Amino acid sequence: MNFKILASIGAYTLFVGRIARCIPKLPKRWQELIIQLKRIGFDSIFLITITSIFTGLVVAVQIIYQGGNFIPKNMFSVIIGKANMIELAPVLTGLVLTGKVGASIAAEIGTMRVSEQIDALQSMSISPEEFLYLPRISAGIISAPLLTIYANLISIISGWFFTWLKFGIRFATFFNDMRIYFVSFDLFGGIIKSILFGFIITSLACFFGDKTTGGAEGVGHSTMQTVVYSSVGVLVLDFLVAVLMMANYL
Repeated sequence: MNFKILASIGAYTLFVGRIARCIPKLPKRWQELIIQLKRIGFDSIFLITITSIFTGLVVAVQIIYQGGNFIPKNMFSVIIGKANMIELAPVLTGLVLTGKVGASIAAEIGTMRVSEQIDALQSMSISPEEFLYLPRISAGIISAPLLTIYANLISIISGWFFTWLKFGIRFATFFNDMRIYFVSFDLFGGIIKSILFGFIITSLACFFGDKTTGGAEGVGHSTMQTVVYSSVGVLVLDFLVAVLMMANYL
């Protein structure tokens, strides 16, 4: 079992290495990149919006429930902002993209593999790493941080809205208190996480899709593997990046 895990890690590393060698050719595939940016980024906005709205509301509810009696009200905005920027927005955006984008890419690539479309590309001397995988991974790396910034905005505004309903905290007061305690590290730390999440989700989706065998059943299996391993990868990376970035505070 351990050997199989090591072999899979090695195969994934070699797969990513082959794609990395194609990076200089990315400008030639700008049209495909734009298509993938639309599919991964723009088409995910509605789902990210819904997720972020309720994330912000839940954070506000939990803060009021757990600390409403001893946390000053002017600190609510600070806690809501920091919790969303460095942790909740990037992680939940990554998990949403895992289910929506990762599964979609794996199913698409897997179907192309079992129907021999990828073999047809190779027979025409078209590299699937350059034509199929690189634009999708690049789009994931670009889209994930942009969606995370958008998720931050929506979730923080949602958190303010709940505190306004509960305590009448005005918009200007809420965000002024947040500005006083704002640290750029919180925002950029979350963005760094989201870039890594975008990479791991799309690269694993392409990897498992490329390894698909066995027809429709194999496509389903590859999709399941993508969702499971990408979700675990997002959570593991979240911990590792947090430890590295906050080493001076631990």
